[in-house]
Amino acid sequence: MPEANGPMDFETPDNHVIVLFGATGDLARRKIIPGLFDLATEGLLPERYRIIGSSRPGSAMTNEEFRLYAKDAINTHSALKPEGERWNAFEQSLSFAEAEPDNSVALEKAVAVAETEIGGDVRRLYHLAVPPAAVLGLIRMFGASGLNKNARVICEKPFGTDLASAEYLNDVILANFDEAQVFRIDHFLGKESIDNILALRFANRFFEPLWNRDHVRFIQIDVPEKLSLEGRGAFYEETGAFRDMVVSHLFQVLGFLAMEQPVSLDAGPLRDEVHKVFQTLQPIDPTRVVRGQYEGYRDEKGVAPDSQTETYVALRAEVENTRWKGVPFYLRTGKCLAQSRQVITIGLREPVMRLFPLSENEPQWRGNKLVIDFADPGSIHAQFLAKEPGPLMHLDAAEMTFYYKDSFQASHHLEAYENLMLQAMLGNRSLFTRSDGINRLWEVAAPLLASPPPVEIYPKGSWGPASAEKIVEPLGWFLP
Repeated sequence: MPEANGPMDFETPDNHVIVLFGATGDLARRKIIPGLFDLATEGLLPERYRIIGSSRPGSAMTNEEFRLYAKDAINTHSALKPEGERWNAFEQSLSFAEAEPDNSVALEKAVAVAETEIGGDVRRLYHLAVPPAAVLGLIRMFGASGLNKNARVICEKPFGTDLASAEYLNDVILANFDEAQVFRIDHFLGKESIDNILALRFANRFFEPLWNRDHVRFIQIDVPEKLSLEGRGAFYEETGAFRDMVVSHLFQVLGFLAMEQPVSLDAGPLRDEVHKVFQTLQPIDPTRVVRGQYEGYRDEKGVAPDSQTETYVALRAEVENTRWKGVPFYLRTGKCLAQSRQVITIGLREPVMRLFPLSENEPQWRGNKLVIDFADPGSIHAQFLAKEPGPLMHLDAAEMTFYYKDSFQASHHLEAYENLMLQAMLGNRSLFTRSDGINRLWEVAAPLLASPPPVEIYPKGSWGPASAEKIVEPLGWFLP
């Protein structure tokens, strides 16, 4: 069956054997297993499928243990309950097989049994929900065992820690898979509210004429988190907020915001336009970056007592092309902050002439704002000035708002991982990242990685180091 080309082309996925590596890990428990059950309940999985959980021998389970584990994960993390016919059918699809890079015998047997049970032509989909250190061994195992035949593989971030490691990882992947078989997942791109940026811009005459340097004063992409490390100290110590969130997520959102209109929503044209943004994204200037670390981070398990790893980062990025030259893109994210939010603020320039006097409550900056809240389920807010009722010409802030939860979209909503797993089964790569784009982003990151400013300590529950305000002067951050 031919591959689906883009998000507008939907067809039922081919029959599949889905192998979930890292099946006993946190990501599989919270997102992937519940997501697969939700897809099955909605009738979006293939007509015939089998799901094989896999892990190293020390974490291996029997088939029955894996089914009980999956049921508990779904009970805890899905709005749908594992009961009745829908659970019975899903449960029967589940099995477990251990695997190691140098020993894939049990997994090969499990895949062969599953394919025989399904019958006919069957695709394989491997989801690597494993630590970065385990990815290379598994990729080589697929090639050595022949498990890479008629298969697709979903790779989780991080895609390296710098340009050299990213290039090496990609070399190993492409020695065992064709590029068309590889799906580098960034769950931010699976969000309905992020994907709706395409519709907001290119389907509405209201906005696209304003989407350029002549009208836009700034763009802020702001993703604070109240959460701490949640037991991931050793991983985070080697990664930090910049690698974990900015290179992997926020730059991808920037690419969608800044791209030119593609000739179609097919994977090739869409990803080409995003890559053009990355090519014009300027290397990050370390003097326009603030790095922070929350109080108590160095007491976390797996963290060095003198750690300089950042748990917070705020920076200014610039896209050097005709549409965006001179427009700052401000990015901010961090752990243990005052709120958990995912917000894009697009600030428009002020009118050339100020005809109206300021009212007492009105901010000095009068530009309109378009605010996109892309935390599920998401919303869009157009903020403008309107005349206050009364005899005087006083202005005050007003807002028009669209909420996904109040719209028809709610009945069709897919969580980000659900959407991306479905697209991978369909062969649609439009919402997945590309290796040349990843490499370019590591080039953009190189000056900061080579010469990072020292971390500044900030209290838990705050908005991070006070010096981050200098990054956005004279505007200030618009969240909160």
